[in-house]
Amino acid sequence: MPESSAFAPQYASIPHRDHTAELGMWVFIATEVLLFGGLILAYLVYRHAFPQGFAEASRHTEIVIGTANTAVLLTSSFLVAWAVEIFSPDTARITTWLLMGAACLGLAFIALKGVEYSREYGEHLVPGIDFQFAGPRGNSIQLFFIFYFVATAVHALHMLIGIGLLIALAMICRKAPTTRHHTALHSAALYWHFVDVVWIFLFALIYLPGRSSS
Repeated sequence: MPESSAFAPQYASIPHRDHTAELGMWVFIATEVLLFGGLILAYLVYRHAFPQGFAEASRHTEIVIGTANTAVLLTSSFLVAWAVEIFSPDTARITTWLLMGAACLGLAFIALKGVEYSREYGEHLVPGIDFQFAGPRGNSIQLFFIFYFVATAVHALHMLIGIGLLIALAMICRKAPTTRHHTALHSAALYWHFVDVVWIFLFALIYLPGRSSS
């Protein structure tokens, strides 16, 4: 791929620049692991303290939407991985379409999450706004939904950032992609896959407990 040999003075070479960019993304992902890891740890602590309440609360989540969103994200990850694999000036148009397809799937995920939130609001399951749940486990169920809304809202914010990155890279790839753009695409793909992996954990923790005994 043709590319100017110029690079910033802090880099010894173009490969050094590219490796540094990838390392920076891994460091960023490590900080995000700490964020989501803290949320998940808190969830596990309280789930251990209130197992029946959390299992009952989980049965009130929209598992059909959650499952559909899981399929949407796994498909989007496949498209992004495909785009990284075939990236070259000769495949710029295909790469663009793959990235736009992944971004559209990301928007579909956000739309489905909005539908899910609206249903939960209608069922009075939003803590601090309109939470109403009769029964002895009301407090532990409310605690579950506090985690649910915080974790999924933070995840949705990361999704929106990832969608913006994919759209921006799709626009760049329409023109004359270079090895520098491939590095940017690879870093964005790492971020997108990380967000997808986080969702897999959230799906297992939020939607599945208590279903077999419902």
